[in-house]
Amino acid sequence: MEYRKIGNTDMEVSYLSFGASSLGGVFHPLKENDGIRAVHTALDNGINFIDVSPYYGHEKAETVLGKAIKNVDRSRFYLSTKVGRYGQNGENIWDYSAKKTSESVYDSLKRLNTDYFDVVSVHDIEFADLRQICTETLPALLEIRRKGLARYIGLTNLTLKHFKYVIDNIPDKTVESVLSFCHYCLNDNALEDYLPYFEAKNIGVINASPFAMGLLTERGAPAWHPAPKPLQDLCRQAVDFCKANGKQIEATALKYSISNPKIATTLFSTTRPKAVLQNIRWAEEPFDKEIFNEIRKILEPRLNDTWLNS
Repeated sequence: MEYRKIGNTDMEVSYLSFGASSLGGVFHPLKENDGIRAVHTALDNGINFIDVSPYYGHEKAETVLGKAIKNVDRSRFYLSTKVGRYGQNGENIWDYSAKKTSESVYDSLKRLNTDYFDVVSVHDIEFADLRQICTETLPALLEIRRKGLARYIGLTNLTLKHFKYVIDNIPDKTVESVLSFCHYCLNDNALEDYLPYFEAKNIGVINASPFAMGLLTERGAPAWHPAPKPLQDLCRQAVDFCKANGKQIEATALKYSISNPKIATTLFSTTRPKAVLQNIRWAEEPFDKEIFNEIRKILEPRLNDTWLNS
């Protein structure tokens, strides 16, 4: 397993990391015991960074993950959660106030059976008043950091330009990491244009969704996927091309997403232990440039065709 440093932090993380959204049943129905075994399989095979949020499954992912790591030596992994996006009674809720931010961190600590987080990030800032993020949410997290409840502060976001707005309007060293999803995968490499900016600001980069939330899988995207239909159709063509040539698009998708050394780690999510091991195997395989080039030709007409998060 290869390890890379997140920006100027002291965190040396596995270049492939575990995203716990699936533990909330976000993508497919969850068998809790399988999910717990998936976490243990990841840790036992060199993965040392786990990311979660109270939003995933409306607290369910944190609850299940808390069970998984309850008796695991805390020094074996880095743990990241988020604030700002939640859910209750099946409804999505956004609250970036200082009060809720502080309460959320304490609640997450309890659910996850830990006394500190390595990273706490502001979740999906594209839904927020960015001025509130700068003047209220992040100052609340600075207080959390001063209390030793979070070692580092981050931002997560779909709309890349929002990262720059926030970072340019807060004091240096407020934010140490950013988590971008669906912008460094086979159908979208827009994150690449922002890497020099983050590097200049000494901010580490975490990538998520190497399979574009299911678009780049044989199983296919979930019904709620927000990608426009023309993009979904091209992704299905790319999947079919790979299958016709005896390949799995997931292998190329994962390998591409971890290929840039300026990106510290790439998160994948699953509740299946076998899938954890398969992702690790794909990460260790040689990069098939010929298949990659053919996939890119198929996807080129909709390259970097993004969508509004939902």
